[in-house]
Amino acid sequence: MKHHAEYRIQGLDCSEEVSLLKQELGPIDGIQDLRFDVMKAKMTVEFDPRKLTDGGIRKAVARTGMKASPFAEKPAEKSWMIRNGRGLLTLISGLALLAGAIALSSSASEFIRSLLVHEHAHESFSPLSIAFFFIAMVCGMYYAAPKAWQALRHFSPEMNALVAVSIVGAMVLHEWLEGATLAFLFSLAGLLESWSMTRARNAVSKLLAVTPSEATVIHDSHDHRMPADQVKVGEMVRIRPGERVPCDGAITTGDSLVNQALITGESVPVRKAPGDTVYAGTINGDGTLEVKVSKPHEDTLLSRMLRMLEGAQHSRAQSEQFVERFSRIYTPVMFLLAMLVATIPPLFRGADWGASAYQGMVILLISCPCALVISTPVTVVAALASAARRGVLIKGGVFLEEAAKLKAVAFDKTGVLTMGQPEVQTLRTLDGLTETEALRRLVALEQRSEHPVGHAIVRYAAGRGLQGETVSDFRALQGRGAEAVIANERFWAGSHRFLHEKGLEHNWICNDVDVMEDDGHTAFLCGTEREVWAVVGLADPIRPEAAEALEGLRRNGVSRLIMVTGDNKPTATAVSRRLGIDDVRAEMLPEEKAQAVQQLRAEHGHIAMVGDGINDAQALASASVGIALGKRSTDVALETADVVLMNDDLRSLSFLLRHSRRALAVIKQNVMVALGLKAIFLVLAFGGVATLWMAIAADMGGTLLVTFNGLRLLRATR
Repeated sequence: MKHHAEYRIQGLDCSEEVSLLKQELGPIDGIQDLRFDVMKAKMTVEFDPRKLTDGGIRKAVARTGMKASPFAEKPAEKSWMIRNGRGLLTLISGLALLAGAIALSSSASEFIRSLLVHEHAHESFSPLSIAFFFIAMVCGMYYAAPKAWQALRHFSPEMNALVAVSIVGAMVLHEWLEGATLAFLFSLAGLLESWSMTRARNAVSKLLAVTPSEATVIHDSHDHRMPADQVKVGEMVRIRPGERVPCDGAITTGDSLVNQALITGESVPVRKAPGDTVYAGTINGDGTLEVKVSKPHEDTLLSRMLRMLEGAQHSRAQSEQFVERFSRIYTPVMFLLAMLVATIPPLFRGADWGASAYQGMVILLISCPCALVISTPVTVVAALASAARRGVLIKGGVFLEEAAKLKAVAFDKTGVLTMGQPEVQTLRTLDGLTETEALRRLVALEQRSEHPVGHAIVRYAAGRGLQGETVSDFRALQGRGAEAVIANERFWAGSHRFLHEKGLEHNWICNDVDVMEDDGHTAFLCGTEREVWAVVGLADPIRPEAAEALEGLRRNGVSRLIMVTGDNKPTATAVSRRLGIDDVRAEMLPEEKAQAVQQLRAEHGHIAMVGDGINDAQALASASVGIALGKRSTDVALETADVVLMNDDLRSLSFLLRHSRRALAVIKQNVMVALGLKAIFLVLAFGGVATLWMAIAADMGGTLLVTFNGLRLLRATR
């Protein structure tokens, strides 16, 4: 028997708290699975309700110094103390430290000297100064003490435990000033870390707040306000100027400029008219729109974006995995080193026990891997959030790193490099017939066709204001074309094969067809039983931004561009020639596409595949990074892809490369800063120069440096 419950954990800010919760809840009988989302401060528990209750889970969380409450996407309003308690206690700790220092020192210079050189006499502490310092310690460690106790109880040497041990040691050694300074600085570091994590968390959760909670639904020509999540598919909603769109749907009445920046990253509002699609969360501009709802609330494009982004939090970057593995070895080793520094000199060299214990505590604090552990996740989350705001949804840090290493990119053709629907490029009439005569009969026939070629011809005729003639006895001939009686004469339209069956082939017609096909066009013919009337050349036009996008990839270091398509070779070759693609692999089945991508991955090491259809899913999964187009891709392609371009703009690929490389550079910078600071202060500690407050200042400084350096990525460069 299994029960599923989700909790919001107050105080869950980093991986150290996750470790504490796992240690406390993991051994409890009845717990079957634990999952954590630090970005949402969320814990998911699967448990056996016959052995464990909700109250038991909350009590177990409380023992770690954190608090569990039922999870909701929009959390309940917090009390003033919950929102400001950490800041208030940090302020009291700082003021108490200052008061104790004033009571201790007759002058500012004496106070600074005593703090820096660590030479004040123990008997110089008055009862008043000790009281102030004790208040500073209690307030500074209020939030950390329960976590420290749990860490020590489970023999887990994490930061809270190391600081708590050092403060107790300072009290035992009568180093009241240093202990109070240490507690205040640690509380300040925790406050700033919580603030920075909240900022990164808000960058993602802002997406949750943009869909309006209510929608104006049109019933019997009257407007009714109702919750947006209760609006059904097929209902009509009215969206007034300035309102946010509550649901995905198609415009039936009205036209307006719509700001789609949230979904697609487009900086300029887009003009929308009847027949166009609008998305939940976008902002209506200057006109009133009536929209027919096409997706349920939980399946809107924005909802799917949020689910993908939530899943991205659990896909960890390779550097993050390395740092965690490193810290699991590094921390116990440094703990042992601190013990040796504290005990070996007094035992074998007759050194002072107090001085050696003090140096051991300094090394304990310096060795804490807090800055190292937080360096990667903060950077990754900031990079994912800023990319999402630009309309590029990356499903995890591992794909962010993979994108930074790309040297080759493979593309599907239809719908990716081209528009995905054929258009009439040329229409050549024969035997002196006018284009209008041929087109009126042709559109009359194709109005009844469901084939994409027929739709293209109808659009072409509509653009010229032409309507079809009267049709009777219509017949669609699978794989060949269609025919019907028009003006008392049987008229047909179809492929070159259909022309051959009619016995109307002539060398000059075949030459025209060959020239069209060599140029990447599909030849479509029409006529009567006696003669050919016209040859139509259709092609799937290249997307306007495709050439610029591919040139951008080359400028950003991509050395190989490949087309992998199921289309015929002449058409694929013609498109690749216009775009300057290096390699064309045409007439491929889905499994052959996947094999081609695997082969290319073996050759180049890191390759992306850009696709949009069901037949691209296997190839997307085979690539180092699978990339789908958000608005036109099938659900299968969207689920399989590692990156989704929500704006369908291929130029976003260059942004993806630049952004991921920038993120990888910041991760490397952070790791170097974190380890470099540790090395410098360890040298100072072994030289007897470093003090407790210097150690915590170094750790706090390192943590803040890597955090703010990572948060720079919240501002994605254009």
